[in-house]
Amino acid sequence: MLEDRTTRLFIGLAAFFCVNAALAEFIGVKIFALEDTLGIAPLQWDLFGQSGSLSFTAGTLLWPIVFLMTDVINEFFGQRGVRFISWLAAGLICYGFVFAFAAISLAPADWWVGAAADRGVPDYQAAFAAVFGQGMWTIGGSLVAFMLGQLIDVAVFHRIRRATGERWVWLRATGSTAVSQLVDSFVVLYIAFVLGPQQWPTSLFLAVSTVNYGYKMLAAFALIPLIYLVRAGITRYLGRERAAELRGQASA
Repeated sequence: MLEDRTTRLFIGLAAFFCVNAALAEFIGVKIFALEDTLGIAPLQWDLFGQSGSLSFTAGTLLWPIVFLMTDVINEFFGQRGVRFISWLAAGLICYGFVFAFAAISLAPADWWVGAAADRGVPDYQAAFAAVFGQGMWTIGGSLVAFMLGQLIDVAVFHRIRRATGERWVWLRATGSTAVSQLVDSFVVLYIAFVLGPQQWPTSLFLAVSTVNYGYKMLAAFALIPLIYLVRAGITRYLGRERAAELRGQASA
């Protein structure tokens, strides 16, 4: 079975999708300032009564890749393929967090707790728990938003595909992302920071959600050329006839 190029392709795409989704969840605990990272003065945006520098979770580095992989898998393996890898990724993320919490609960070695004190980390155990022990509201919100976004993405993708046929690959890829990430961007922050213990005010929730959605859409447009490059690479790998057959089955 592994001699079949289609099988190897799906395994490779699924593995790359899952590792990016899991990594995005784990590194998302870090919040970075965009202007400081780029070495420019703060933009001092003003939105819904909130102002300041642009801040994003580090997970935004990887989510555009997840969107790209979703569209590629949608293109060649259809709704069943995307749903399968989405549930698989969600299960692996939960699996990862279970063992992260298990690792936090292990009694640390005395010498290890202060091993990085000379590097500004006086308590390694506290730092480890803070980084990997994301709150349950954050984890729950992220997983719910991820699955909602994926299911909406695949539905919109195929509705656009049925309307346009094989034309306008960029439209079905970007259009599905536009709708799915509108839901994702707002749901995750609402569950994690409005319903959760931080109790964000509505103005802050709307401002941060809008900025994050804007970033995701900019990334989606920037990745349009890459979608065509990956599509062409897969077609060369499978052969035109087999690639066309897969796309036909995916659109059925």
